[in-house]
Amino acid sequence: MRDNFEVRKYDGAGRLGKLTVPRSGVTVETPALLPVVNPHVQTISPAQLESEFGAEILITNSYIIYGSDQLREPAVEEGLHEMLDFSGAIMTDSGSFQLAEYGDIDVTTEEILQFQHTIGSDIGTPVDIPTPPDVPREQAKSEWETTRDRLSTAESVDTDEMLVTAPVQGSTYPELRERAAREAAETSLDLFPLGAVVPLMNEYRYDDLVEVVAASKRGLPESTPVHLFGAGHPMMFALAAALGCDLFDSAAYALYARDDRYLTVRGTRHLEDLEYFPCECAVCSAHTPTEVEQMDEDDRHRLLAEHNLAVSFGEIRRVKQAIQAGTLFELVETRVRGHPTLVDGYRTLLDYAEQLGTTDPITKDSFFYLSADSARRPEVNRYHDRLERLDVPEHLLITTGQHSDRYDESWRLVPPFGPVPRSLSDVYPLTATRPERLDNAAYEAAAEGVARLVESNPETTVTVVHDGWPDGVFTTISDTVEIHDYKLEEQTDDASDRDCNS
Repeated sequence: MRDNFEVRKYDGAGRLGKLTVPRSGVTVETPALLPVVNPHVQTISPAQLESEFGAEILITNSYIIYGSDQLREPAVEEGLHEMLDFSGAIMTDSGSFQLAEYGDIDVTTEEILQFQHTIGSDIGTPVDIPTPPDVPREQAKSEWETTRDRLSTAESVDTDEMLVTAPVQGSTYPELRERAAREAAETSLDLFPLGAVVPLMNEYRYDDLVEVVAASKRGLPESTPVHLFGAGHPMMFALAAALGCDLFDSAAYALYARDDRYLTVRGTRHLEDLEYFPCECAVCSAHTPTEVEQMDEDDRHRLLAEHNLAVSFGEIRRVKQAIQAGTLFELVETRVRGHPTLVDGYRTLLDYAEQLGTTDPITKDSFFYLSADSARRPEVNRYHDRLERLDVPEHLLITTGQHSDRYDESWRLVPPFGPVPRSLSDVYPLTATRPERLDNAAYEAAAEGVARLVESNPETTVTVVHDGWPDGVFTTISDTVEIHDYKLEEQTDDASDRDCNS
């Protein structure tokens, strides 16, 4: 059923898509948040998830249902949708989490997939081996090979219209992740979760998380939907979406609520530390932190869970709108300022500007230069790559000032892009909005653009004239290029005039 996913718009590797779930007849718009529903304890009912928060899809654990005398019979007789009172798509996990936590489970891939099909799951999951970060490479390779064998077993199970996932493992070894993703994509399975990444998020290792996701994406075709297992905190949705992840599952909304923790897009706060609620959701508009703190435990946890869901679904909508508007990178830059390790993750993401650029649209409405990191965005990288396509005259002036008749042509010198033919001045991304006080990275990126142009056109005589750019930013440019600081030269001329007059 590999034709079940359609991408309709990109920004970077982020994408708006439609995941068709044939068994329930539901189409899920992505990026999508899958609230985790504990079949034993429901802080928020699935019906409320659907009616109040707009959840189109959720995830629950089939292994817990399989092993429960209380739940197994109703699930088999009624089906998951009736038992949970949810009309959207339902994804089921297989018990791999319990395998990672407790070391063993008493069910095979074939048995659990057949059970998931029996109880009416829309998206089933085989029993993969979640290999934690930083294990020896041989262990990661061996456990991935076991997962690969189980994916082969999953292909042989008759699941009719139920979609089946192909989890991608490989620990923190990018080459294993890429290979695992490529071989998973060669199966007939339908959806691709990136597994065993929760420890990285728990330890705030967002740079390593980005490496894992980027490697996995290199192994997967663009036609495949990608699920980032356990990515439930709204502060990292934009970053994960920019990497090309489509589905996120969140148990955090309930788990954090039970610990009196309050989610925001900038991190997590303890209820006891809040004097005001910095949010406009129904819970925060109707109550003060003190009021909520004084409630009985059940009511307090329910209200915190409702807030946590509201902020999580709200952030998913912001991510979607940013992709639609072509401003996902601006949203990511804003969000990562909430925590230094998220900045590390974003900078690692920009190491893969070329990879992101394969799907990033050539034109958008705007480019906001917000920080030194903006100089490394895919749009800047792509413009530098395309400089060699431009027709260059024999004598070229590249300047922040005006044209001079001494040269065949005069191009603009525009940070962070570099040399810009005047005919392209109104073309995206060269219309970027920049602050007046730029950082060195913007000037250095522009100089790198000049160096790339000079390297591609060794026969051209190039002169660069700038208006007081920082010392040292032109070190990458060939010595054959004349570089003038007209502000400095004006000051020198003025000084000479004063000396003569005196």
